[in-house]
Amino acid sequence: MIQGHRDGHGYVQRDDGEGDIYLPPNEMRAVLHKDRVKARIVRHDRKGRPEGRVVEIIERPPQPIIGRLLHESGVWLVAPEDKRYGQDVLIPKGATALAKAGQVVVVELTEPPSLYGQPVGRVKEVLGEIDDAGMEIEIAVRKYGVPHEFSDACIALSRTLPDKVRPQDKKNRVDLTDIPLVTIDGEDARDFDDAVYCEPAKVGRGKGWRLLVAIADVSNYVETGSAIDVDAYDRATSVYFPRRVIPMLPEKLSNGLCSLNPEVERLCMVADMLINSTGEIFAYQFYPAVMWSHARFTYTEVAAILANTRGPEAIRRKDRVQDLLNLHDVYGALLKARNARGAVDFETTETQIICDENGRIDRIVPRVRNDAHKLIEEAMLAANVCSADYIQQSKHPGLFRVHEGPTPEKKDVLRGYLKAIGVPLTISEDPLPAEFQRIAEATKERPDAQQIHSMLLRSMSQAIYTPINAGHFGLAYDAYTHFTSPIRRYPDLLVHRVIKAILQSRKYELPTLPTPGEAHEKLARRLASRVKAPSNKLKKPPPPPSREVQAWEAAGLHCSANERRADEASRDVEAWLKCKYMREHLGEEYSGIVTSATTFGIFVTLDQMYVEGLVHITELGGEYFKFDEARQELRGERTGIRYAIGSRVRVQVSRVDLDGRKIDFRLVRDGDELALRAMKDKGVSPAIAAPAGKATGKKKGASRKSVPEPRSTGGALKAAAKKAAAKSKSHRPRR
Repeated sequence: MIQGHRDGHGYVQRDDGEGDIYLPPNEMRAVLHKDRVKARIVRHDRKGRPEGRVVEIIERPPQPIIGRLLHESGVWLVAPEDKRYGQDVLIPKGATALAKAGQVVVVELTEPPSLYGQPVGRVKEVLGEIDDAGMEIEIAVRKYGVPHEFSDACIALSRTLPDKVRPQDKKNRVDLTDIPLVTIDGEDARDFDDAVYCEPAKVGRGKGWRLLVAIADVSNYVETGSAIDVDAYDRATSVYFPRRVIPMLPEKLSNGLCSLNPEVERLCMVADMLINSTGEIFAYQFYPAVMWSHARFTYTEVAAILANTRGPEAIRRKDRVQDLLNLHDVYGALLKARNARGAVDFETTETQIICDENGRIDRIVPRVRNDAHKLIEEAMLAANVCSADYIQQSKHPGLFRVHEGPTPEKKDVLRGYLKAIGVPLTISEDPLPAEFQRIAEATKERPDAQQIHSMLLRSMSQAIYTPINAGHFGLAYDAYTHFTSPIRRYPDLLVHRVIKAILQSRKYELPTLPTPGEAHEKLARRLASRVKAPSNKLKKPPPPPSREVQAWEAAGLHCSANERRADEASRDVEAWLKCKYMREHLGEEYSGIVTSATTFGIFVTLDQMYVEGLVHITELGGEYFKFDEARQELRGERTGIRYAIGSRVRVQVSRVDLDGRKIDFRLVRDGDELALRAMKDKGVSPAIAAPAGKATGKKKGASRKSVPEPRSTGGALKAAAKKAAAKSKSHRPRR
């Protein structure tokens, strides 16, 4: 598949998983981003990277192009919002529909591009003005092919569903309405998947707890192969944007009949567990039930009650305080078990975008995880582990949530990084999660702890859904699946159906549903290469999978691909909002921390604002900067100044590219102390070397009579800086 680049060149992403093939700009004139092609490698550059030529266009997916309609010199055209398309689309005079110049439109191609002609299209849909509230979401859902409108059949079927639990719905279900189950969610939650309850119990010969995790029984209302099921499978997940959610299920289900709202009867599936004092799950059972939520708590409220059982929050909820204390006690035991098995728990900062009434960023705040968050997380993990064990013990096919350990390449990079920054611990050739956790614990007091933990996290693979269980590396589980969120995740709905089938001594078979669309095929192929049992556990090659297993593999690939799609769309919208936010702060200076170093510059995240931008290597000074992969840093050859992950810098917002979702910073130093200190460490006299960031136009080691003023920005200095910085660039553009 073609992967375009905003600078005009592109790449062919190979189906066999091998390295991408570079396509120069002239090869991109007759193809478009996302085209499927056959290509031939015609040469290799000096680093051994292949360069190709397009031989044949195999398939051109009917992907709509979103952009702004422009009227220039009597010609109508659309400039794609996604610059990877590389070419403007010509619009005939009668094909503009009712769109006006400057508006954002969706274009359908009528003529493909050629070596000597631009693509031609017609306006299919008018989205509105670029500054309209929510425009970034309208663009993202179309750009990434996120289904955002339910089918007529789905809507019609949802209208036939009851408004509440009926007497006939309660048959063959355990009545839990007298059990004080409660929901604990964020303040802005609209749908409630899960409810919990805990009480002390005798477990074996010792003390322990009985923990109930009740999950909305979506499978009771969404029948296999129904119109609602087809739409839910197509979406595979809900997509979350600031101020808007695109749900997997129609609102009547997601916010009504399947949401565990307080003081109404709801159908649920229950994981009923006995947990001993060391956090071990001693026994469990699953059963369908009907419940009554006795309270709707927020994380903030529960944390306040746990911190002060005599405070105003506790007084207001006095009937439920002891239940919350029981939940906190079982959480403590589960946490002990987590630590004992060595599960990974890195301290990273997650942020939340707070928007104003017009949909623009008001502020960006860190998400604080308190004991209430962790309590619910551990309860859900316990239910998920029991689900995976139940499916595995029953030998019924299903979807596991598999998270494999780091690849050999990532292990080498991590080892080199830890050694370079002076961490005395490392990972073995076949590492355990506990090794990662030990490193995280040993470095948590270091000033660069956040960055070390980020590197540990980056070294791991992404989790996927697959019927072939290979365990969950990060959580240190032999088997793990997703059971707790069927309102917003299709794999959880499938797990519910499998568990119900096992309870009824029958077998659940996947329906014939649509296959993943072209937008996900590339990712699905790459994910498929990872769907295999771990080689170290096999003595001989496994037999080819049965048709049943292949069907489950396809479902897993589809759900994994759509999960990635949702993440990409969400990140795209957040990047758009941050760019619009930073446009109002052009020229302002902020302190920040280096979060990543690359061959072309450093990425800096601003303090308090949590916005990331690039300081390009041309802004670092008029000397040669070399990228040290082991240390993950850029180092100046003359001054020795280093920009590594964790370095503190001060920057100025210099440029914002809304279309490219990019923010550029310019480095600002207070008196150039960094450069002077680096030169002193190298034994270089400041009198014969320019401070880093100030180009002199002199060759390395050349003497000079005076040092320019710290803030000089003359044209000669800029030209010299660009010339010097060009030496650090490869002759081929990088992605």
